[in-house]
Amino acid sequence: MRLLLAACAALLVVTGLSVPATASPPRGHVVGAYYGNWFSGSKPISAIPSDTPITHLFYAFSTIEDGKCVLNAPTAAKDFADIVDLKRRKPSLRALISIGGWGAGGFSDAALTRESRRDFVASCVDRFFEQAPGVFDGVDVDWEFPVYGGPTEITDRPEDRRNATLLVREFRRQLGKRLVTAALPTGRLQTDGPYDPAKSFELEELGRELDFITLMTYDQGTGFSKVSTFNAPFQQVREDPLPRADKRWNSTVGAVDYYTRHNVPARKLVLGVPFYGRGFTVASEGPDHGLYQPVVNAFWVDGRDEVEALRKTPGWTEHWHPVAKSPWLYNAAERRFVSYENPRSIGLRADYAKRRGLLGTFMWELGHDDADHTLLTAMSAPFTR
Repeated sequence: MRLLLAACAALLVVTGLSVPATASPPRGHVVGAYYGNWFSGSKPISAIPSDTPITHLFYAFSTIEDGKCVLNAPTAAKDFADIVDLKRRKPSLRALISIGGWGAGGFSDAALTRESRRDFVASCVDRFFEQAPGVFDGVDVDWEFPVYGGPTEITDRPEDRRNATLLVREFRRQLGKRLVTAALPTGRLQTDGPYDPAKSFELEELGRELDFITLMTYDQGTGFSKVSTFNAPFQQVREDPLPRADKRWNSTVGAVDYYTRHNVPARKLVLGVPFYGRGFTVASEGPDHGLYQPVVNAFWVDGRDEVEALRKTPGWTEHWHPVAKSPWLYNAAERRFVSYENPRSIGLRADYAKRRGLLGTFMWELGHDDADHTLLTAMSAPFTR
C-alpha cells in the first residue's frame, strides 16, 4: 500500500499536479500570545522575560495592499530584532506573522484565483522570510471574514469560503515545513446579524490543513449586541435574551462543541481568552446590576490595568455570574456595565481547555496584561504545571 501511494504521488508530480499537504497532529502544547505592534515602546517585546510560558508569539498585524503583504508599523525593524533576541533567550519559542485582523481588507481579491493566491503568498514569503530571515517560523491567517460578517466596507464574495481553504493550501505549499495557522471565529452577532462560521469557512478541511486553529472565543458581546452581555461567557446562560438558536454556540463551551461537531479535532484547537474588556452604557439598571439591559452605546476597556482602576473607583461594584463564569462591573450612577476577565475566570477556561483535550490557550492581547503577567500566568498554568 505504501508503495502504491508513493507511486501515485510521483505520478501526480510528473503530470504537473500536486497533492494537498495536510498538517501533522501537533505535539506538546500551545501557550499563544498575540502582540499588537501598536504597543511597541510602552510594552516592548524586549520586556518579555526569557522564562515566559509563551510557546508561540503572534506578531499582529501585516495587512494586504494591491494583493501583496505589507507591514506599515514604524517600529517593525526594532520589533523584529527583539523577536530574534527573545528566540535566542528562549530557543523553543516560535514566532508567527499574523496577517489580517478586523478591518483588514484585500483577502477576497488576493484569494480569488490561483495566480492571485500564488502572487500574494509569494509576497508574504519574500517580506517575512527572505527579507527578514530568522524572525518568523510561520504565518497566521486572520481573515475577518470570508463571505459575510466582516466590516461592511470590505469586499467579500460567496466563493470566499472555498478560496479561504485554497489560500491556506497555497501558504502550506510555499512555506513548506513552516507553521500555518488561522484565527477563526465563534458564532456571534456581526455586521450581517447572527453569524455562522461554517458559512464562511470549510471547517473540516481547515482542521486538516492547518497546524492549529486559534479559536476566538471572545468578542461575543460587542457593539453589535443589542443588550449588555458578556464578552466571553463560559457557557450558555438561560437568561440571555438572544434567541436560543443564536446563543447555543455563543460561548466558550458552545464554540468548542461547534467546531468538534464540524469534525475539527479538539487537538487542533487553541482556546482564546480576552485580556481586555467590553463595556456598555445601558438604558436602565434592570434586576441584575445592568446585565442584559438595552444598550445606549458600547465602549472598549483597555485591559487589566484599566479594569483594576475602575474596581478601585467609588461607584463601581463587582459581580460574578455562576453560569457565564465571568465577572462584571457596574456603575449605577453612570449606568455603565463592563464585562472583563480576571485570573479566576481565565483559570477556569484554561482548566476546561486542558480537560477537553485542546492543544492549549492563547490571548488577545499580550499588551493588555499587567506588569506581573497575572492573566498570562492563569491562562498557562494548566499546561505548564
